[in-house]
Amino acid sequence: MKTGSYTALITPFKGETVDTEGIEKLVSFQISGGITGVLAVGTTGESPALSWEEHHLVTQLIAAATKGKCLCIAGTGSNNTAEAIEASRHAAGLGVDALLLVDPYYNGPSSLEIRKEYLEPVASAFPDTQVIPYVIPGRTGTQLLPQDLAIAFRAHPNVSTVKEATGNLDNMRLTRKLCGPDYSILSGDDGLTFDMMTDVGILAGGVISVVSNVAPAAVSLMVRLLNQKNNAEARKLKEALDPLFDLVTVKTLESTPYGEVLCRARNPLAIKTLMAILGMPSGGCRRPMGKITQKGLEKILSAARTVQKVNPEILKPVADFFGVDIDERLTSPDSWKGLAYDSY
Repeated sequence: MKTGSYTALITPFKGETVDTEGIEKLVSFQISGGITGVLAVGTTGESPALSWEEHHLVTQLIAAATKGKCLCIAGTGSNNTAEAIEASRHAAGLGVDALLLVDPYYNGPSSLEIRKEYLEPVASAFPDTQVIPYVIPGRTGTQLLPQDLAIAFRAHPNVSTVKEATGNLDNMRLTRKLCGPDYSILSGDDGLTFDMMTDVGILAGGVISVVSNVAPAAVSLMVRLLNQKNNAEARKLKEALDPLFDLVTVKTLESTPYGEVLCRARNPLAIKTLMAILGMPSGGCRRPMGKITQKGLEKILSAARTVQKVNPEILKPVADFFGVDIDERLTSPDSWKGLAYDSY
């Protein structure tokens, strides 16, 4: 897991039901785009809103669809260590290549507790499977620190990679300093991947991407170019992808009868909205996530139209694989009917 591009796959729905056929189509699309691997049931896959039965089903489907074709990472994290161990046992039994453990959310254990009471018990229970901590304090309210990553790495050879989504380059540099050159740092933030891979103090090896749901070929090529130290060509791709990278979280200022409020449409709402517009398997988000606002919808459409106008090659694989006309879908209101709230 040292290098490469991995897609944090959305979980498509048909109404309230997991779209099993849609999952298989999306995985096939990812493989056709040259992706290194697929992450099942991460945050982008709406893990907090799935039942464990659904969680296991999605993992099973993605593990089967990727077998022998690309790598598979299974999201098995929880804010309950016993649940994380059970989910990891299920995924390891399917033969996945790695387990992704998001920092325990809401109950807020310290970094010491995360390591001793969560990460290390899972790593010890599954020594033959790679275990990847996922550090994203903005969503969990806690953080596994570089010092504890280094301790865990020295004690458990299967904890040799981190998905880094702190947004803090200094934190990443400290992880590299403490964990050394053999440790792998994967970007958990599409918009920072270029910086993380070119910063000599970080030297990330790749990304677990949201945007690769719609642009696996472009994201994969950017990562390959960066690993080949062809930064100039990679920068061109990065700039072509930037409008999509900006959609991972969509911020809008909305008017209410009581004044303006900042609305943050967080992942995977924007990417699933875009996928629905483009005619890909998607469905809405599982409650309590809902719909995008009208202003948010305009931002999504504007970004996609910019990419289609300036760099149509980015979305061409979507057109070819799913048999859709991108220009038509980005201009026809029927493509986004019902995807946004009518009012705040």
